Amino acid sequence: MYNYFMYTKDDVLKILAENIRVERARKKYSQEYLAEQADITPQHLYRIENEKVCPTILVVANIAKALDVSLDKLFPIA
Repeated sequence: MYNYFMYTKDDVLKILAENIRVERARKKYSQEYLAEQADITPQHLYRIENEKVCPTILVVANIAKALDVSLDKLFPIA
């Protein structure tokens, strides 16, 4: 079946960035703390949260694990 509801790359990056920021704020984690827990640099997390880069699924999985949320919490677009 064809999915008529399509997302652009920019849409996906915006949704992902917003959801990471919301979850990070909910947990009261700094960018530095979350980056350390996700095994990425704070600069990389900053770029993800500001829609400057498209992270790999492994990076997103590490962020989800560090936030103790499922991937679909960060990507509720499926």
